[in-house]
Amino acid sequence: MGMMQIGELAERAELSLRTIRHYDEVGLLVPSGRSDGGFRLYTEGDLERLLLIRRMKPLGFTLEEMGELLAAIDAPQDPASAQRLAAFHDEAVERREKLARQVGWADEFLGLLEARSA
Repeated sequence: MGMMQIGELAERAELSLRTIRHYDEVGLLVPSGRSDGGFRLYTEGDLERLLLIRRMKPLGFTLEEMGELLAAIDAPQDPASAQRLAAFHDEAVERREKLARQVGWADEFLGLLEARSA
C-alpha cells in the first residue's frame, strides 16, 4: 500500500497543510503512519476520509458533527450508526437546499450588478 506525505495529500485534496494538521489535532484525520523521520504518512483511505470532510464543510457542519458522522461510518455494525447516518443524510439534504437558494440569490445579485454596469 502506497503512503503519501502531507504535501501530496494536501495537493490531491486541494486543502492547505494547516487545515490537514488541524484535522489531525482535533482527531478527524489521524495519519495512518509516520516516517522514520516522524513525518505524517497517509493512505488512499485517509484521502477519501479527508475528501468526505471537505465535502461536509460547505454545508456548514461543525467539526463535532463531522466527528460524529465519521464515528458512525467507522462503526457500520452498530445499529445506532445506521440511524445516525440517515439523520445526517436528511440534514445534508436540507443544508444543500438552503445553499442552493443562497446561490440563486447570489446569481440574482450578480445579474443586477451586470445590468447596472452595462
